[in-house]
Amino acid sequence: MQGERIDTNELIQRLKLEPHPEGGFFRETYRDNARVTRAGEGALRSASTAIYFLLCDGAHSAWHRIRSDEVWHFYAGDPLDVHVLEANDAGGALVTHRLGNALMHPHTSFQAVVKAGDWFAAECRDASGAALVGCTVAPGFEFSEFELAAPGTLEARYPQHRELITRLGPKT
Repeated sequence: MQGERIDTNELIQRLKLEPHPEGGFFRETYRDNARVTRAGEGALRSASTAIYFLLCDGAHSAWHRIRSDEVWHFYAGDPLDVHVLEANDAGGALVTHRLGNALMHPHTSFQAVVKAGDWFAAECRDASGAALVGCTVAPGFEFSEFELAAPGTLEARYPQHRELITRLGPKT
């Protein structure tokens, strides 16, 4: 089932979105002035950050991980799958969160959480679709803590998920 059609070019212009290294488009919308330190570290960082994130035109969010929890919020468009390889599961558990308008699309939810250190990737359920989401990170996101999966690394570690990992790898 399709979501509401969104004019992606207009949205990119209106929200001043820019290409993201993992795929799609984004813009940071909030960076908390409150500063915190992560246990065992001395570096100060924002307590939280938030972005708009748009997937469209067949783009996907390539496998990556960050050192903070990330909450995904669905805003508009088509359902989106957020695939997560759980870091604390030795067996390589794969969990897929389906984001969407839960009032229109059965088996979707408005929010999903990716825990710190988990590898994750995202894609529109319909490759021709578009989805606008938000991502809130606490402690706040820093590109210095962003890691794209190196080609072949996740496939070797999680061979049972090879097809999905390869399909959602970084664009070369």
